[in-house]
Order: sequence, then C-alpha cells, then structure tokens
Amino acid sequence: MRIRFWGVRGSIPSPQLPSQIKSKISAVLERLTPEDLECAESKERFLADLPPWIFGTVGGNSPCVTVQLDHTNEVLVFDAGTGIRELGNAMGMEKPKATKYHILFSHLHWDHISGLPFFHPAYDPSVKIDFYSPLTGLETALRGQMTSPYFPIPMEAMTSKKTFNTLFYPLKILGSTISFRMMSHPGGSYSYKVDDGKHKFIYATDTELSANDFIKDEENSAYFSDADVIVVDAQYTLGEAIEKYNWGHSAFSLAVDFAANWHIKHMVLFHHDPTYEDQKLYNILQSAKWYTERMSIKGIKLSLAMEGMEIKLQD
Repeated sequence: MRIRFWGVRGSIPSPQLPSQIKSKISAVLERLTPEDLECAESKERFLADLPPWIFGTVGGNSPCVTVQLDHTNEVLVFDAGTGIRELGNAMGMEKPKATKYHILFSHLHWDHISGLPFFHPAYDPSVKIDFYSPLTGLETALRGQMTSPYFPIPMEAMTSKKTFNTLFYPLKILGSTISFRMMSHPGGSYSYKVDDGKHKFIYATDTELSANDFIKDEENSAYFSDADVIVVDAQYTLGEAIEKYNWGHSAFSLAVDFAANWHIKHMVLFHHDPTYEDQKLYNILQSAKWYTERMSIKGIKLSLAMEGMEIKLQD
C-alpha cells in the first residue's frame, strides 16, 4: 500500500508569500559560515543540517491524498482539493499511466472539490473515473462548480468515462474494503478506512474529535483500532480548539490521545491552518512529540503531512 500527499492545507490554498521566502533565505544566510562554502561536500553538509522548515516547504494546496494498492494501476483518491492538480500532472508522467481513478469525497466544501476542474486525467477519454460519497447530491455539486459564472468550462468537456455513486455500504475495490463513518463537522464530513487484509489506512480530515470517538464499543473498535496509519485533522493547538469550539477541527494533542486510545501505529497531522507558516507547523509537530513523551505514550510515530510525502506499508 502506497500513500501519497498532494494537498495538505485546509480551508483555502495558501501558497508561499514573497515575504516568507525572503525570511527563509535570510535564515539560511544567518547560519552560513565561510567553512560551509569551502567545497561541494561542505555545502551538502550545510544544506543537510538545515531545519526542514527552512529547506523545503509543507505545501499550500488544499486536501488530496492517494492510496495505490499493490500490483495495480488504479488509484484511490481522497478529496479533490487543489492538490489533485499536482496528482494529475504527476500521473501524466508515470508509466504505465493510471487508467482508473476512484475519487472519494469526505464532504463537499470548496477546499475539497475546487481542484477537480484542473485534474488533467478527467479530460482523457481513455480514463475512467468513479466518484463516491455517502452524501446525496454529489453529481449536482461537482457539476455546479463548473457552470457559469463560476467556471468557463462545463463538466461535459471532461471526456473521461464517469460514474457518480452514493455510498450506503462498504465498498469493495481491488480486493480491499473501504468503509466510511460520519465525523463531527459543520454540514457533515466522512472519514474512510481502507483495509486490504494486510494493512489498515484511515483518512479522517475535517473532524472535531469528541468523547464519543474514544468510547471503546464494538463499532468504534472495529473501525479505528490498530490502524497502521491515520491521516487526521490536527489543525489547532489546544487553546485554539477551545476558542473555535464547534468549528469542526481538532487540536493536535487530542489527536495524539485519540491515536493512543486506538493503538494506531502512525499518525499524520493534516489539514494545516492556511495562516500557519512552515516553522509554526514544525513547532506543532515538535509539541506533539513532546506531548507523547510527557504523557508516556509509546508506540506512535508522528509525522507532519507535506506535499510530496510518501508512506509505504509493506508486508
């Protein structure tokens, strides 16, 4: 199972500002010494030792995460935020190229659908795309954002073979089972679990975790327990989560508690606030790691969702 991240920001895309890039350059120059420029090897060492928030970026696209199962050229796509444009560009260069996409929507807020009109494979008549959501009105919503005056090209211009499916029961695809669960978010949002018999992956963006999500009953246990990876909404600090109660997003510390409660092996902090610079996001990751140490939480790997990041689950 191969998990890739194409868009990791929430609410609205947030590209790097010129002032932020200038700040990164300034931070590099402050660390630079004459010895770092002596030879190619010293330059490489210098770059390798830079903090990740300086040398690179978390990314500014809105949510899109893919899962590819072993030995198939079909792709599971979770949400179609602006990151799906990057997915389409990358898929166009891969060989053999993917011929079928299964796009599953957590919900239909703008930051989760607005990249779809720029998804190049959707305009390829040799490609098949199946759209899924437990929410009714999926096709109406997706077509609606591609009508005048919102967009100049209608969905009819997408020459791929398309189907629109309302989910009522778990979905069977490529030998895996994809189940779904309503989470707490204004207007509703669904998480998804992919179980291929060897690994369990959960995508749980746009959720405000509550006490009910921690109850160890049969339903919760069957869905959350012992997942290999969870991509989870961890947009806020605890103070921000208290201030923004009922906004539909979670504090990173609560997400850590949730992962520990269900013995999840790897938690990926996701749906980053569009106002947070890279340094603050890495500080949140470090705070989450400190929190696990202070609370004596063992056995959880913590990662910050970044565009271009890959996670491979192997037997």
